[in-house]
Amino acid sequence: MGIPREPKPAKYFVALLSSNLEYLTGVETDLISVLGAIDCRSQTLCWGISQFYEKEMGPKLLRRFVSFEPLRSPEKLAEVKLATQQLEEKHSNPRMQPSGRRVNLDPGYLEAGKIVLASTKNASQRIYLRSGIYAEATLLYYAGGFHGCSYTYPDYLWPETLAFSSSLRSIYLHQLRAHG
Repeated sequence: MGIPREPKPAKYFVALLSSNLEYLTGVETDLISVLGAIDCRSQTLCWGISQFYEKEMGPKLLRRFVSFEPLRSPEKLAEVKLATQQLEEKHSNPRMQPSGRRVNLDPGYLEAGKIVLASTKNASQRIYLRSGIYAEATLLYYAGGFHGCSYTYPDYLWPETLAFSSSLRSIYLHQLRAHG
């Protein structure tokens, strides 16, 4: 019989998407108040996967990932997703249609063996957490690198994202060793 144990703390990050570089930078200040100091930032990449978000946020979308220094329990994922939704609303423009959203914030966390994302949408691979929030293991770490699943979002499979994720994993493992 297994003995229930609390998991090791996880490293939280947020994927930011906007058509305006200023919004990406501006919302980081608010994210710091939710998740603590930023310790790693990806390069900002052009995001042209689909036109889905262009109706809300305009063309020429940009993707950036930021991670946060404090490690937190994985059980905080729903709380973090709800907080990022409030930030999206705070940074929205009610005059814009259809939602007024100017930035999309998708939080997740990294552990040694996986990357987990939060979502408000149910799907066959997602597990319900609470308050309308689901979790999905989207990248798995094995054979020396992160690998996607059949449902992994394409931008998480970009070489730049995989390199950022591997770098983040190294930072995370160093933090775990430093904190005993």
